[in-house]
Amino acid sequence: MSKRVIFHDLVTLEQASEILLKFAKPLGEEEVDIVASYGRVLARDVVAPIDVPPFDRSTVDGFAVVAASTYGASELTPVELRLVGRVEAGGWPQGEVKAGEAYEVATGAPIPRGADSVVMVEYTQERDGVVRIFRPVAPGENLMSAGSDISAGEVVLRRCTRLTAREIGVLAALGMRKVRVIKRPKVGIISTGDELTPPGKPLGPGKLYDVNTYTLIAAVAEAGGEPIPYGIVEDVEESYRAAIAKALSETDVVLISGGTSAGVADLTYRVLGELGDVLFHGVMVKPGKPTLAAVVNGKIVVGLPGYPSSALMIFHTIVRPFLLRLQCLEPMPPAVYKARLAYGIEGAKGRRALYPVVLIARRSEYRAYPLYAESGAISVLARADGYIIVPENVEFMSEGEEVYVYLFEKYKPSDLYFIGSHDPHLDAVLARHNVKTVYVGSLGGLMALKRGEADMAGAHIYDPETNAYNVPYVKKLGITNVAVVGLYKREQGLIVKKGNPKGIGGVEDLLRGDVVYVNRPRGTGTRALLDLLLSELAEKMGTTLESLAKKIRGYTYEVKTHTAVAAAVAQGRADVGLGVRYAAELYGLDFIPIGWEEYDIVVRKSVLDKAMKIVDEALEKLPPGYQPYEHSRRIKFEN
Repeated sequence: MSKRVIFHDLVTLEQASEILLKFAKPLGEEEVDIVASYGRVLARDVVAPIDVPPFDRSTVDGFAVVAASTYGASELTPVELRLVGRVEAGGWPQGEVKAGEAYEVATGAPIPRGADSVVMVEYTQERDGVVRIFRPVAPGENLMSAGSDISAGEVVLRRCTRLTAREIGVLAALGMRKVRVIKRPKVGIISTGDELTPPGKPLGPGKLYDVNTYTLIAAVAEAGGEPIPYGIVEDVEESYRAAIAKALSETDVVLISGGTSAGVADLTYRVLGELGDVLFHGVMVKPGKPTLAAVVNGKIVVGLPGYPSSALMIFHTIVRPFLLRLQCLEPMPPAVYKARLAYGIEGAKGRRALYPVVLIARRSEYRAYPLYAESGAISVLARADGYIIVPENVEFMSEGEEVYVYLFEKYKPSDLYFIGSHDPHLDAVLARHNVKTVYVGSLGGLMALKRGEADMAGAHIYDPETNAYNVPYVKKLGITNVAVVGLYKREQGLIVKKGNPKGIGGVEDLLRGDVVYVNRPRGTGTRALLDLLLSELAEKMGTTLESLAKKIRGYTYEVKTHTAVAAAVAQGRADVGLGVRYAAELYGLDFIPIGWEEYDIVVRKSVLDKAMKIVDEALEKLPPGYQPYEHSRRIKFEN
């Protein structure tokens, strides 16, 4: 047993990948039925045992002839040939063809001896055993000779070729029912943490559903491996050692998520250091710094971060290439698009930073919208098109800077791009259409529309000077060629726990020391509404908004959506938050009405017809806390 080794010197992503690839050797071969061979990798060259086709065959319905017998034929001077036989596909011709003779053949039928071409039936006329030819043919015309597709003895498919529908078709054409393929790597998957609960079971206090087991199962399968889950292992050393030992005895590679950082309960690096040799511990990347790898009894064990998005991105960058190489496949680099940043982002101060992004296609240019989320978030990977890399020596990248977007899969432009304020009801409607959504708040959406990045922007910003919503901001920002469509009114209010145990009655109660608030980000309409209410309260109290904000516990605790506000209250992380009634009802919470606001969609006029169809669909069945506009007010502003 080797001595525990902890590497304090971080490696780069490239170094981590190179270290694993040194251990990537194919795991042997096995024979499988071609029915089960899709996605497998050939272990040997495939040498054709027969010619394809195995005989000369006709490619059309017509008459097999000696080409020289048709020379000079035309509509005015047809050539007459004697019919000497007929053959269908699957049959075999009897006799042969000589000069001045014709033999009727069906598509795919074998060519009789002596014939060197076929006249299409469209250029012939048969009557009483005589075939009249109205067009000459050249030798070899309309027939496929034996071995012209594949010759016996030819190497048709090379070793290390991944089998798809095309290659499997070739195997079938050669009559091969079995094929030798490289063994798929069996990959054991272990999730660690006392806080984890399997999906399908009730979620207790302080518990989280296990995400990594299931994302890694899918990721391993996508990489051609055979995933074998070992479930959740508690943070107890005996259980941990037993799970790793079992996985090592039954699989070729082991992936462990969680337990790789420096916490008291983090056992991975210590146990692996005692069982084998740690190859590296720590990668210069954010997220994903605590990644480690070890070799135990010749088998690779990779410790991935516990946070789902971190674990999955590290898997794609260093584990997936390793699994592919085990199958004799060269990792294909992801497709890369050039884009410009939609807004500035920070680097990771000495580490490489990976940011998931949404890619917005605009004419010949792309815009990359970074999706801000903690590394524990998994939703960003479902919404993201790819990721960008901020180099180690870059502290900040500005709006408009050129970046490279590394795609997760093939990029598919959307019909429409919606950027702006989140609305839970509209979000469900947009999900039924080919619409890409990016929620950056009302003001962020209007700015995206002005820059030409958005087709639609959701907004609900109140202007106290004009006592109107949204239209004043469209005018102030100088956004042109748009229409402001009045979607509906939403009831905003304070969301509190069932029964309102804190006795909260209004905004003034947010100043109490026993009340914790959950806020929305700056730039959202809900945040603007809160600050307006606080400004009015501050004026009454003879103070300032800033001084009141400092007294509110949780004023700086921001979440992205109305449903996130309700979730924070439901889970006890906050006592109150400002949001729409619909979000409160989704979580079974109480709602203290403050007033109705106007939620509008600002739409580029060139896509107004498409947008109006979505508007009509959203208005078909409104949930509680929503009111439609009068139809005459549907278009509030147009320029």
